[in-house]
Parts: sequence; structure tokens; C-alpha cells
Amino acid sequence: MLSMRKILLMIGLIGATSVLSISQQPADKPDDVVFTEDFEKYDAKRWNTVKGAKTVEIVKAGRGGGRCAQITATLGEDTGGYLYKMLQPGLETAYLRFYVKFEAEHEYIHHFVKFVGYNPATRWPQGRAGERPKGDDFFSTGIEPWGNWGKAPPPGLWHFYTYHMDMKASGDGKFWGAHFEPDPAVRVERDRWICVEIMLKCNTPGKADGEQAAWIDGKQIGHWKNIRWRTDPKLNVNGFAIESYITEQAARHNKLENPRKTNRVWFDDIVVSRSYIGLAKEEPKTGENP
Repeated sequence: MLSMRKILLMIGLIGATSVLSISQQPADKPDDVVFTEDFEKYDAKRWNTVKGAKTVEIVKAGRGGGRCAQITATLGEDTGGYLYKMLQPGLETAYLRFYVKFEAEHEYIHHFVKFVGYNPATRWPQGRAGERPKGDDFFSTGIEPWGNWGKAPPPGLWHFYTYHMDMKASGDGKFWGAHFEPDPAVRVERDRWICVEIMLKCNTPGKADGEQAAWIDGKQIGHWKNIRWRTDPKLNVNGFAIESYITEQAARHNKLENPRKTNRVWFDDIVVSRSYIGLAKEEPKTGENP
């Protein structure tokens, strides 16, 4: 028979092994990941729509020296561009993690990265500005730099710009995106890579139990509950856009005189998952295809 000392030793070893196993689990669950893009072996066909032949470029300026997507917006010539991906089948709960870097003198933007739900799903983002979702047609939420009418220095403060069923009408009678603002406010930094992650959880039709949340550099900056995204279970998160959309209106809204003509931003290490993803492992990239 085993002595009590040996039994206690075995229990201790089992316990130590269990703790080690748990601590080594990655933040994301591999089976939950539905899409990744690090641009090292970029293929435009993996995206449903890439808008802007001159505005969306793959360049060697990414994290760790590899490749990334560069989106350039030039006032008077274009409004920037985007990469859009359908998610099929759609997700009831979706997480999007991406890294972004704004150039050192980047100014205000109009719209940015977003999750969408369309019924029926489409291969491109729909233009539904000024409309309130009915519950069976669409919803969207964008994580965006918000200038707060020029009160925040450019590019602005992180916030959600959201189209949901219970949004209120504006003074003009239209339904412009609702603002979900972190408290305390979180400033958008320039000239460095930022890890951004967002989550959208669809509500149960008939209940207000939907959610959305955001993390910056692994720290949660806001979590909002009791959101009604839909009335129809066929409507869920079935697309996302990596976008930088800039118009003259962005400068005008923020009382910016003589805005810069060109603004540039870089995106890297994009992941979509059914569960929280977290910070990427810091591994160097060669930027070369094998």
C-alpha cells in the first residue's frame, strides 16, 4: 500500500499539473475562431469586398516588421476605403480583435470599424444611415474615434456608434447612430499600435438582453447591457468592416479649420471569434511568403 506521505505527494503533483495546465490556456479558444488575417499571405479573395483600389494597400509596415493593411483617405479625392467580410453562418455572440495605428498627425474621422447584421446578408456593407432598425432588417455598431464636436483632440475618444431598435430620433426627425461612451473617457492615441477588441451579443427575441463591450490594450473600457438588437432570430452578426471613412463633414463637425488633406491608418492581426481573444502573442514577422 502507498504511504500517506506518497499519497500526499501525488495529490500535490496532480494539483500542480492542473494549475499549470489552466495557466497555459490561451485567451482565445481555437475552436471558436472563425476568421483571421495578419496580411502576411494576403489574398483579397478571402474578403467579400475591398473598396478603394488606391486607398487600401498591403504594405510592409505592420507589427513586428511584417505586412499590414494601410488605408489612406484624401479629402477632395476619396473618403478612404474598407475591407468587408461576411460571416457565414452568422454569430449569436461575436468578438473582433484588431490592431490599429494612426499616423502621428491623424485628424478626425467620420466612421470606423464595425460589426453588422443584415437580413438578408449581403457581400458589402449597406447604407442605412438615418434609419432606425425595425428588428428584422439590420443592426450595426462601430468602434470609433469621437471628436465630441471638437472638445476632444484628434482623432478623438473611443466610443460605439450604434444602430439598434430603441434608438431615439434626432432633432431633424431622423435616427442617427446612438452613442455609447466609456466612463471615464479613453483617448485615441496616435503613432503607436493599439489593440482594440469589441464584442456584440445578440438579444433573445422578445427580450432586452443584448450586450456590447470594448477593450483597449486588453483592458475593458465599457460594457453595455439590456440592448434590443432584433426581433427575428434569423438576424445576427453576419459581417464586419475594417474601415477608415473620412469626409469634410468630420472636420466641420469638430470645428477644425484647414483640415489635413491626407490621413493614413494601418491595421494588423485581425481575429473574429465566438469568445474573448485578448492581446496577440508578441512574435516577430518576416513579412515574406514561404
